[in-house]
Amino acid sequence: MHHHGGGMLGPFSVHSVLTWSPDWPFLLGSLLALGLYGAGVVRLVRRGDAWPVGRCVAWLLGVLTVIAVTCSGLNDYGMVLFSAHMIQHMVLSMLAPIMLLLGAPITLALRALHPAGKGRPRGPRELLVALLHSRYVRVVSHPAFTIPLFIASLYGLYFTGIFDSLMGSRIGHLAMMVHFLGVGLLFFWPIMGVDPGPHRPGHVMRILELFMGMPFHAFFGVAVMMATTRLVTTFNAAVAPPGTDLMADQKTAGGITWAFGEIPTAVVLIALVFQWAKSEQRQATRKDRAADRDGDAELAAYNAYLASLEKRGNRPAQAG
Repeated sequence: MHHHGGGMLGPFSVHSVLTWSPDWPFLLGSLLALGLYGAGVVRLVRRGDAWPVGRCVAWLLGVLTVIAVTCSGLNDYGMVLFSAHMIQHMVLSMLAPIMLLLGAPITLALRALHPAGKGRPRGPRELLVALLHSRYVRVVSHPAFTIPLFIASLYGLYFTGIFDSLMGSRIGHLAMMVHFLGVGLLFFWPIMGVDPGPHRPGHVMRILELFMGMPFHAFFGVAVMMATTRLVTTFNAAVAPPGTDLMADQKTAGGITWAFGEIPTAVVLIALVFQWAKSEQRQATRKDRAADRDGDAELAAYNAYLASLEKRGNRPAQAG
């Protein structure tokens, strides 16, 4: 077991959670993600291209959120307390992915990577474009795949023996954490619609997709809260901090899951409303530009149509 300082963990408190306890694969992965993103932005700026500061802030917050739940005391408690583990699960699958996606990493990569010259073998940019257009990505980013996967990651993990077998090893625990982050990224990628991808539904459809997953999520939280037996054997009296009421902690874990669904829903809805308003604005600007170019041909044609109707309406009167 992954105990802080090698000994038994003390009571779960804000102070104990805020201690530094790095999980090296996550820390190194996070630093690499920051480094690559930063390099991409620097390349764009040097070229004289702009990159929104908001996207940089979103990416930074997303990476820091991952570090906060995997490289702190929370990660140690996540090995021995259901409630602490659930905070990690929720943040990695529903909060960090939204922030990372608002950072538009795919768009940044496509703009920052140089296209391979003629006659040269395909470079990283061409490989990324090919991957985005591949059948594999089309399948794994389709709502018919992402929504069931998002739901199965809750029910399939905790209501079967999978969770306990994964928690039995360091690699299993790590794989589960990476899975939570990956599932969240896949689920929210088409919904956020910031980066290009095979499925780009309209804004209304995206909101529907968001709401299709959430009731299952809330129901899972309620099911855990109302369970009268312990769902997993990993969290037991032998490893829990002294004086822990395991059933009460499981109820807390369910409550965290249930309440957490509101946070990403609100963030995503706000982001979608902003995107919607922006796209409406862009369309209006496009129409204005087109009108300037063709002397507002659409309006002129409509006026001509009205005039022709008027003429037609006047004819019988004139004949009479």
